[in-house]
Amino acid sequence: MKKIIVLTLIIVIILSGCANTNVNNTSEYRSVYSGELTTLNYLVTSSTNEFGVVANLVDTLIDYDSYVVPKPGLSTEWSVSDDNLVWTFKLREGVKWYTHDLEEYGEVTAQDFVDSMKYILNPANESRTANIVYGVLKNAESFYNGDIRDFEEVGVKARDKYTLEYTLEKPVPYFLSMITYVSFFPVNGEFLKEVGEGFGTDNTQILYNGAYTLEVYEPQNRRVLAKNPNYWDKDNVHIERLVAIYNNEAATLAPELFIRGEIDTATIPSIILEEWMSDSSKAKLIRPNRTLYYSYFYAFNFDPFFPEEYEPDNWRIAVNNLNFRKAIFHGLDRKAAMITAEPYDPEKRIHNTITPKDFVDLNGSDYTELGSLGEIVNIDTFNKTKALEYKEKAMEELKGVATFPVKVLMPYNTGLTEWANRAQVIEQQLENLLGRDFIDIIIDGKPPTGFLQDVRRAGQFALLECNWGPDYADPETYTDPFIPSGTFNKPHFAKGYTDNNGKTKYENMIEEAKAELVNIEKRLHLFAEAEAFLINEAFIIPYGVGGGGYIASRLNPFESAYSPFGVSSERYKGHHLLKEPMDIDTFNELMEIWKVKRAEVLKGAK
Repeated sequence: MKKIIVLTLIIVIILSGCANTNVNNTSEYRSVYSGELTTLNYLVTSSTNEFGVVANLVDTLIDYDSYVVPKPGLSTEWSVSDDNLVWTFKLREGVKWYTHDLEEYGEVTAQDFVDSMKYILNPANESRTANIVYGVLKNAESFYNGDIRDFEEVGVKARDKYTLEYTLEKPVPYFLSMITYVSFFPVNGEFLKEVGEGFGTDNTQILYNGAYTLEVYEPQNRRVLAKNPNYWDKDNVHIERLVAIYNNEAATLAPELFIRGEIDTATIPSIILEEWMSDSSKAKLIRPNRTLYYSYFYAFNFDPFFPEEYEPDNWRIAVNNLNFRKAIFHGLDRKAAMITAEPYDPEKRIHNTITPKDFVDLNGSDYTELGSLGEIVNIDTFNKTKALEYKEKAMEELKGVATFPVKVLMPYNTGLTEWANRAQVIEQQLENLLGRDFIDIIIDGKPPTGFLQDVRRAGQFALLECNWGPDYADPETYTDPFIPSGTFNKPHFAKGYTDNNGKTKYENMIEEAKAELVNIEKRLHLFAEAEAFLINEAFIIPYGVGGGGYIASRLNPFESAYSPFGVSSERYKGHHLLKEPMDIDTFNELMEIWKVKRAEVLKGAK
């Protein structure tokens, strides 16, 4: 393990070499935001907006370097038994929990991970990540369901003060990649008892063992993360304060605030990108964003709960017609939609599958090229002829059953300018192609704070742009939104797909894939077939991958933790603040160096 860490450190120095003279000794990173946190209780949330903040406040057992190689965090070493069922982690001694005002509360011990798991597996706490835990730990699901009442039977143990042991229900090839996700965060059990239901309600109701503390937490005003002076790895925390100011118009105002020197980062929306590109002084301030492993797709809602004025009963009839869904599936011009976010090279972010390319490799072949998924990954689903053919079939099949035009409620987040623009583009494009005699798309702007809870999870949509990021290194992670416990579009309510046992074909396909833990090639092929089924039946419309676009930022994206899964990429630890923003040429140069060095590091890590 030491060999990997040293090699990584050398490469980070190489990567940052051309920017060393560009390091800013002023150590306050300023930003604006519009989507407010709804909780700091990291044991219940599944929102990136929320656990992205907490990732800087609480450390995990392991972390990742800038090349997706695991490295020690709260644990200094780990091992797995010969049968791949028992994972043992040796904790770093002397790491402390602190209150928000830096009073020492207690030491971080193995019991903190046990207490965390006990909280998550209590259904009364309504943790949205409990399914991730009970999907792998021995007896966890039985305890969650009440079939087992003794928590001692669950596969998590503090063998001694600094030795943590997880016992799995069955071998899980990707288990190590799971433990940087929030469901494996620690919590101090005594503090949890002390604050009770108040845990995570504000910055005084959580403890800190990470790089920062939440010094100021004033919802819809500001939040300030301050460097933890007692942090065990404080020498690798270079930015002293992270100051975020609330502004309902953050997405619109951020570029101008950046120009005025009031903030240190701003996404440059496509509506003004050309202006910045053609202005020599502004052009040198921006760089591309890295594309990410967040998958974006449009989801049809099979369990609508929106107001009667939008005719939910009529929508329910229409969405259960395959030809109706396929008309919209093939009618959506994804390039026109993506131009609202990526006007210069929209194709680089358009994606035809749910699992992104380059996420999983099988003997040199990409997962997305396997089986029926391989027939989908490289085609353009936008097809005017097919869309109109499916429209005619749908109208014939639904004659006298559904009312046309079908109202299609499509909300969007008003805090994201590009999303608002995209909603308008899609409304006009789909209605113009398919005809207003067929559909009436109703776009509906909703406030950013609580958007997921109030819109998607509440079923307040007919068609919605959604996204999902991986929690661990396996395509199974991209199935979570679409199983019955998911809170996305509830495809298990679709008619005509259920067997005699009440399970849908997709559920059965997923369960078969999950059960295969020995033959990895077979496992990946099974997942690929299940994913292809979901797409071919038009339960969702794959759209693209996250990231991309352009940003003005005083951060170097190549020097900090990087991982497609978990929370490592949300951390500011390792970042320096640059004197001048990185420009496009520097970004491209460093990206090429990073790709070469990453290949070398991964080869050495294996």
